[in-house]
Formats: sequence, structure tokens, C-alpha cells
Amino acid sequence: MSERLQPGDTAPAFTLPDADGNDVSLADHKGRKVIVYFYPAALTPGCTKQACDFTDNLDVLATAGYDVIGVSPDKPEKLAAFREQENLKVTLVGDPSKETLAAYGAYGEKKNYGKVVTGTIRSTIVVDEEGKVEHAFYNVRAAGHVAKIIKDLGI
Repeated sequence: MSERLQPGDTAPAFTLPDADGNDVSLADHKGRKVIVYFYPAALTPGCTKQACDFTDNLDVLATAGYDVIGVSPDKPEKLAAFREQENLKVTLVGDPSKETLAAYGAYGEKKNYGKVVTGTIRSTIVVDEEGKVEHAFYNVRAAGHVAKIIKDLGI
């Protein structure tokens, strides 16, 4: 199981393909705060709810100085279908190798319907303008999570 990040840690660098196959790097967002959220799979009910919540609150977050990047183990083609089907505005990137998921502590053992399985741990990491972890939320719920982040960040 990968180590969980703590506030003050340097956020692991990543460059991953977005829904259009273009590279998105954490470094592209230097000087802005970034909410990097990890979800198990595009086109599933919980992940759809979460992505729609982020999309619905994107203006509020952007006005407060936050960019949002959603990371899942999906390939760009599936991310594109997810974006089109749900009219998502949030940046979605794929990590099929699961290296970035693991580097952020968002991949490992978790409970799923009472069984212990290995997979993506729904997590949200808030990275400050200097690339340091400001907040690290693990095992979050899909529903209501965005409202909680907005409240926790004082937006």
C-alpha cells in the first residue's frame, strides 16, 4: 500500500494524458492552487456524481484561485466519452499505469461492500501555489464531497 501524503509534503510531479490525449502536468499549474481528486472509474454512478459536483462548482473554485484535475485509471477514450456524456468541464486525466495514483497514496487496499479489494481510493489532495500539499483527504464520499471541500477551504 502506498504512503498517504501529509500537509507540507511536496506533491508528486505528474504528466498524464487528458480526454483528448494531450499531456497535463501538475507543473503547468505552478502559481495556482490545484485540487487533484482521484476516483475509481469514469461512467460509474458515484464518480459521475462527484465529477458533476466539481463541474457545477468550477466557477466558485476558479474564482477562489483553484484549478481542478480529476485522475482515474481510465484511458483517454473513456474519459472523452465520460466528459461528453455528462457535459463535464473539469480536466480529466488518465493514469492506466496507476503510478500517479500510488504516488499520491490513492491506490491500495480498501473496503468495497464489506470486502477488502485493491483499487483506487477516492481521495482529494489540495496542492498550494508552490507545489506543497495543503490538505489530504482520503476515503472520501462521492456525494457531498465538493461542498465539504469548499467549506473546509473557507471558500
